[in-house]
Amino acid sequence: MSYKKFFFPVGGGQELRERLYGAILVAKHFNVHLEILQCLPGLESQASFDIPNFVLEELKDAIENHYKAENSDFQKLLNEVANELNVPINKDNTNNQTTVFAQIKHGNRSSIVEQESKFCDLVVVATPPNAITTATFEASVLQSGKSVIMIPRIIKKFSTESIIIGWNNSPESSRAITSSLDILKQAKRVHIVSSKEYAPDISKLEKIQNYLSLHGIEATIELVKTKKSPGETIYKAAKKGNFDMIVAGAFSHKGLREIMFGAATKYLFEHTDIPVFMSH
Repeated sequence: MSYKKFFFPVGGGQELRERLYGAILVAKHFNVHLEILQCLPGLESQASFDIPNFVLEELKDAIENHYKAENSDFQKLLNEVANELNVPINKDNTNNQTTVFAQIKHGNRSSIVEQESKFCDLVVVATPPNAITTATFEASVLQSGKSVIMIPRIIKKFSTESIIIGWNNSPESSRAITSSLDILKQAKRVHIVSSKEYAPDISKLEKIQNYLSLHGIEATIELVKTKKSPGETIYKAAKKGNFDMIVAGAFSHKGLREIMFGAATKYLFEHTDIPVFMSH
């Protein structure tokens, strides 16, 4: 597909300037419109608990003024970063050039992200702060229905010239390969890595290799012997080979009250300084 619009929910934590820079850098690479979402708590979330009306009104006014100040600071920062990357701020991309626009919404962050992330070609997210997944991150990856590019919280360069694919024979990794075909076509070097736990012999990887060749993508394959976690295996192979991007599935299962990511994905959250293309 021809990418036209990416979506970036800002999320919480530090490195706001760096995360904005990274997301716009990705949009600039693909020459797409980037919609940024900044969420702030809704006024209705402020409990009133028998507070007199005049006090409640004063509280709402104070909160609204605080939000206005935050919105102003955020827009100022976005303008600075966009200007640094020479990307215009525009609500719509009608001139087939990279543009960026931020919307600020009030309410439940994860619910808003879950809904707004559905109206794009691809979601960009930053690695979770301290490698602990947040509701915003989970909604982006698991509820958007879109593929995701996860970028390090601090990133100065983005490239798709060399890509490594981690294969574990799961539906998610299969979907990640198909979803990333357009990006893989941009690469000058594509390498597929797996271990005997997921591919007992090289023939499984040869089938993937042949599938990619039908799309004009020439890939090399490697079956490694390892007792490491899948996430550690693919990350260390990516570092050793000096790859620009990792393609992998996003693993998850739903517990009684929370969404948990698999060990392979968690390892990438904790360690990667390389962008990761993920599909769930």
